[in-house]
Amino acid sequence: MDYSDPAELRESYGGRPLRRRDLAPHPMEQFHTWFTQARRSGLAEPNAMVLSTVEPTGMPRARTVLMKGYDRHGLRFFTNYRSRKGRALTEEPRACVVFPWHPIRRQVIVGGCAERLTDEENDAYFARRPHGSQLGAWASEHQSSPVAGREELDRLYARFAEVWPPGSAVPRPAYWGGFRLVPQEVEFWQGQSDRMHDRFRYLLTSGTAADGEWRIDRLSP
Repeated sequence: MDYSDPAELRESYGGRPLRRRDLAPHPMEQFHTWFTQARRSGLAEPNAMVLSTVEPTGMPRARTVLMKGYDRHGLRFFTNYRSRKGRALTEEPRACVVFPWHPIRRQVIVGGCAERLTDEENDAYFARRPHGSQLGAWASEHQSSPVAGREELDRLYARFAEVWPPGSAVPRPAYWGGFRLVPQEVEFWQGQSDRMHDRFRYLLTSGTAADGEWRIDRLSP
């Protein structure tokens, strides 16, 4: 095994500096600009974000999920409410996500509180999912729980595939739905040379995330 020293791994950054005047007044407007640029850059899955939650024991836990929508109210993603992250967010809604757009030397961190989406929002998104993904939601009712093997999952999937063959409408399981991460703090990071990176933080000082007052500060790299 090659135990190469990661301390020697270095990447050269550089590019146009990020200035305060370049930023939108609302963090989700700025997020929209950067997300659009990330998509146009050809970045694979720019909507992939690392979601960090806090377990009932106080232990933090992180995993990658896909952001499926955003607006001034926050970021939307979907999961099994009985999963480890679903239970964690129900017990402790404070959470944080990171969009690690390494190839374009950018990163966005969003911290806030998660709230469940409405049944109408959940049904609308579930109906747009591919048929196979809809069946997968039923087959993975006990997400995050141990299983005997892949064969058990395949049997469950096959069973639901018989119930709802291609072309049929698959109902949404009651245990499956979405969360909205309502931002309270958003940081935009852009890599620069000599590790003198540009960092700007939006902090909600009053009102709601959608229409409240946001203060913008440049942070030391």
